[in-house]
Amino acid sequence: MRFATDRVCIIMMSAVGDTVHVLPVLHSLKRANPAMHVTWVLQPGPAMLVRGHHLVDEIILFDRSLGVRGFLAVRDQLRARRFDLVLDLQVYLKANIIASFTRAPVKLGFDFSRARDLNWLFTTHRIPPHAMQHVQDQYLEFCDYLGAPVTPVTWGLGPWNEAELAWQRDFYSRIDRPAVPIVVATSKPQKDWLPERWAEVCDALHGDFGLQPVLVGGRSPREVAAEKVIMARARHAPLTALGNGGLRGLVGIFSGASLVLSLDTGPLHICVALNRPVVSLLGFSNPKRVGPYRKFRELMIDAYGDPGEDYPVSMENRPDRMSRITVRDVLEKIQLWRTNYAAGRPA
Repeated sequence: MRFATDRVCIIMMSAVGDTVHVLPVLHSLKRANPAMHVTWVLQPGPAMLVRGHHLVDEIILFDRSLGVRGFLAVRDQLRARRFDLVLDLQVYLKANIIASFTRAPVKLGFDFSRARDLNWLFTTHRIPPHAMQHVQDQYLEFCDYLGAPVTPVTWGLGPWNEAELAWQRDFYSRIDRPAVPIVVATSKPQKDWLPERWAEVCDALHGDFGLQPVLVGGRSPREVAAEKVIMARARHAPLTALGNGGLRGLVGIFSGASLVLSLDTGPLHICVALNRPVVSLLGFSNPKRVGPYRKFRELMIDAYGDPGEDYPVSMENRPDRMSRITVRDVLEKIQLWRTNYAAGRPA
């Protein structure tokens, strides 16, 4: 390893998808130094997903809803610790402030071209410049720089213990068909698909494919609104599990599913980590940067690019594209899944 790494702090606090992408970084670092002690600064939501992971030694919660008090609480905890290395994987101002609270000889961040919010002022070292690539590979650049092995890319997301397996068995005891969880909404309206089209897909899953659609996610106002439309319009009402079991429950549901249908959101990356086939619907964000990582790309529906367009990897968002995706597009991908995966072929 390039630096001492006995005590490492990781700063990546917010999005569930990014939290999933950090897990291969943890595996890489601990392959290089199994005795490493890892402290991870996380917000309460994504912390639910990784609390109990065998490679996460300590989680320090940053509660953004507390405002200044949330920053001060994290400051007090971090100043009581000394690290060999800080990985600043998040380049927003709030992460920069958190990085300033840490005590370490090496604070590693992104190169100048990719850092934002004056991130370079809060780091001592930077990874080399690199062309934009998938977020997962971008995080693994930190491991390359440190000299830690990046293969195999491993997540170890679970289920982890008998309690989680028992929860999963109880959940699936009510279902007598192969289950297809559907992620009905996201945190950004521009990433969502029309709920009335989800209703048509649910009917096709039940009637044409002999599968059981299951609505999954949280119970945010938009998710509940989508659930209401889907339940009212579908001839064969799907099961609904919105808010059931939290993020760890979602891991159990996905790991027992035959197929998942997901929008561009954290659960998509949970599916990839669990090696569960997933039909992904993307139109707002660049699929080459945030799409399914190295798996199930043939099941992805790309409404971001125009027909025949070889667009570059970028952070550019393209609004008002999700409505381009038709019910037929989704059903064709489900049929492709049935041909390529449902017969027991390896994912």
